[in-house]
Amino acid sequence: MTAPQQATTPGTTGQLAITLWDFSWYTQAGPGEPFADLDRAFAETVDRGFNTVRVCAMPFLLFSGRVPAPESVQVRGLGEEFGQRTRWYDVRGGYPLDGRRRLVELFEAAARHDCKVIVSSWEYQQSPSFADTETWHRALADVPGPDRAEAVAEALAELLDFLTEHGLADHVAYVEVHNEVDNCSLVPRDGATHYAYLRGPLDRAVKLLQARHPGIPVTYSLGEPWPSEIDDLPQGAQIAHFHFYVYGVLGALYETVGLGHGTEAAPETATWPTPELAAMLRPDAPAFADYQPDEPWRLAATGIPRELFYAHDWVDPDRWDLWLYENYPAHRQAMRETLAGWVDSVAEFARVRGIPAVLGEGVVGYTPLLTRFEEDAVGKDIAEFVVDRCLAAGFQGVVLTSNAAPHHPMWHTDADWMRRVNARITSRLPGSRSGDRAR
Repeated sequence: MTAPQQATTPGTTGQLAITLWDFSWYTQAGPGEPFADLDRAFAETVDRGFNTVRVCAMPFLLFSGRVPAPESVQVRGLGEEFGQRTRWYDVRGGYPLDGRRRLVELFEAAARHDCKVIVSSWEYQQSPSFADTETWHRALADVPGPDRAEAVAEALAELLDFLTEHGLADHVAYVEVHNEVDNCSLVPRDGATHYAYLRGPLDRAVKLLQARHPGIPVTYSLGEPWPSEIDDLPQGAQIAHFHFYVYGVLGALYETVGLGHGTEAAPETATWPTPELAAMLRPDAPAFADYQPDEPWRLAATGIPRELFYAHDWVDPDRWDLWLYENYPAHRQAMRETLAGWVDSVAEFARVRGIPAVLGEGVVGYTPLLTRFEEDAVGKDIAEFVVDRCLAAGFQGVVLTSNAAPHHPMWHTDADWMRRVNARITSRLPGSRSGDRAR
């Protein structure tokens, strides 16, 4: 399918080197924050070898007509300390958000720095939790489940109209109906399948966007790969966009500390925090019962259990990482084999459907903000293994790791590594490291 490939071509190779700006480009945009100066953020992005940013563009808030006074939103955090050492939730806020103006500024800056933008929505996930009132969150919840995908698609179509009117639509790489459609409340689940239940609502949403904007590729992103069910996915998507979070040893740690992840439910425990987690906590950790967001609706709007916030906010980063390093050898091979299987499955799926494949997020899993397992030697090795496997399989776009972005610590500590590996992506040349293949 040539049209999507042409539309997603920055530079000369057509390869997307993706950094995940998600909703943080507007929730961490106050004075001194990573996205306060979009030109600086884009300059740093290009300097590190990226050419594509992936964002929540707030379509439902700005263009659905269902949220009263969308221009009056104020950004705020979940609480004074709540979420401040949890990735993506370390939001201070305290400033107004004129979303349409911010969107224009984003695309104008992208144009100045010759970058593409993957347009998505996290609104049926975390985005509304950072507003000063629950109006946005309630408006989303008020849409009947079967109608939500079309409601977001209609808003996205209006957003693309808006960008077209401003002469900015050429900088859209492609548009996603929503982030991780299998891991949010966009489509009601059937309780039996991982993908088949998505068909009707997403079929209609994709067709709506394609009819309104036939020149812009349309897709949806998947949060968890299920190779045995991949053929159940709705037809019509013009990009095979998947996320690979392997967990492995991290999943074992989650189970040990009494947490779930993705579709993996939290284990039943006699007490919580578990003894293992209690031994990892900082000495100043408050009692779990006392640790709450400022307003209960904010927790519901995140879709994240309070237990995860407590663990990520109050764990000692060195103790967390030490457990992972000590236990990684027993999981190493299985993690690589799982990742290799996912890459190969998605590549074959894309080949059969005649569309490009993109890895939009990855690669180990959700780690506390100040930990370094995914950013240091082991995590980098896993990330490079995935990058090289994706390139060998013909993926058109790849993310290094979801943590390689301006709002994560590694942005400032690992720029050279990002440049080196992104050069492989944009030149489409897998690396020559030993141990790159699953054995």
